[in-house]
Amino acid sequence: MRCPSCGNLDDKVLESRTMANGESIRRRRECMACGYRFTSYERIEEKPFMVVKSDGRRQPFERAKLEKGIERALEKRPISTSMVEQLCIDIEDEAIKQAKESREIPTAELGELVLEKLYSVDKVAYIRFASVYRHFENLDEFIKEVKNLKRTSSKESH
Repeated sequence: MRCPSCGNLDDKVLESRTMANGESIRRRRECMACGYRFTSYERIEEKPFMVVKSDGRRQPFERAKLEKGIERALEKRPISTSMVEQLCIDIEDEAIKQAKESREIPTAELGELVLEKLYSVDKVAYIRFASVYRHFENLDEFIKEVKNLKRTSSKESH
C-alpha cells in the first residue's frame, strides 16, 4: 500500500480489525521508510444483484421497491411491520439463492417468490399482488384467481 506521506510502497500492518459485521477490515499500517502511520480499509467488491426486466433490460435490485409492493398488498391487513421486513429479507435471500453465480433474477421469478410468500401469510394480500403482477385484464381473471385460491385453501385444510 502506498504511504500517503512519502509514497513508499513498503509498509507493515500493525493491527487488523473486522468492521461492519464482517463486511470490511480496518488495518493500521506503518510506512517502513518514514514511519508514518495510516489506516486502510478493505472491502469485498461484489457484483451487484440485478433484476432482468421482461424486455431484457437489467437494473439493480432495489429492496425498497420490493418492500413498497409488499406494503401496498398488505395495506390495512393485520400484518406487523416486522413481518413485512422479514418477508422482504426472506424474498431477497431466496432470490439471491436462485440467481446463484449470475447474480441476476428475472422479474417473473421474483414476482413468483413474492406471491409464494404472500400466499402463506395473507390470502387477501396475495390476491391484491397477483391482480397487479399478473395484469388482470377483466373481472373474470380476478374471479378465476380467487376460485383457484379457494380450491387450494380447501385442499390444504383437509
